[in-house]
Amino acid sequence: MANFFKKLFPPKRSAARDVPTVPRNAANLPSEATTAPLNEEQLEEMAQAFNRVEPPQLVVGVGRDQGRQRDNNEDAIFAQTATVSTSKATLPMGIFIVADGMGGHENGHLASDLAVRSMSTYLTQRLHHPLFGIDPEPPQDSLQEIMRQGVRLAHEAITQGAPGGGTTLTAVLVMNTQMTVAHVGDTRAYAIYMDGRVQTLTRDHSLVKRLEELGQITAEEAAVHPQKSMLYRALGQGEPVEADVFTASMPEPGYLLICSDGLWGVVPEDELFHIIASAPNPHTACQNLIEAANNHGGPDNITAILVRLVD
Repeated sequence: MANFFKKLFPPKRSAARDVPTVPRNAANLPSEATTAPLNEEQLEEMAQAFNRVEPPQLVVGVGRDQGRQRDNNEDAIFAQTATVSTSKATLPMGIFIVADGMGGHENGHLASDLAVRSMSTYLTQRLHHPLFGIDPEPPQDSLQEIMRQGVRLAHEAITQGAPGGGTTLTAVLVMNTQMTVAHVGDTRAYAIYMDGRVQTLTRDHSLVKRLEELGQITAEEAAVHPQKSMLYRALGQGEPVEADVFTASMPEPGYLLICSDGLWGVVPEDELFHIIASAPNPHTACQNLIEAANNHGGPDNITAILVRLVD
């Protein structure tokens, strides 16, 4: 990422007269035009060139529903995309956040709202002006440290503005083909690959998941355990707050899915993949995911963000 920032924001230099350059491969150009049949490989390359999107960009769908068995919605969501394209490089960028207020805790819905607002405000202030302002320059801190600080501020906002409240938080910052993830609780981030793989990127901070990791129960038993939603780590609950923060590559070709347990805990992974792969766009896929969760009984609030990098 540091090398990419150098390309995007090269050192300032004094103006100089443009020097004509020789086109790439000019030395290899034939002296006379010739014609020849195109082979299958060349035809495929041409087809890909015609289908190429310029500049590369993030296409996003969102979905949010109360579900069929809840009286209110304690999930909160934020999704924002931007693109900067210069003569040196192109940067698709996105901030995506899902928070699930803890049911049974006082101010759960307010906690998720404060978490999303605080995190999104901080990331926007730290990143949008430096990257997209009049005089852009790369951020001074690492992206992982920026994400950690955003989680800390969200935690403080909850303890001050919604005492007793708690929430999960999964936030993903996408820059070009790289994503930085900050995670607390049991909302999840998935990498969905078009070859059928559904990879869970985050680790649930739940007691039942911990029992599964220790080998005391099976994955099948964990899926139906009556205490599967009981968390040992959440924003607004306990000190200090510890977030899992890591960096990974965007699935290509594929999708990033961020969702609450009202989706992943209800709809099987093979069905998640089928719905996403068969939808014409991320927005329709999210609406179909919501419908599927409700068809499975809709026992909880349902939230999903689906992101695809198109290039």
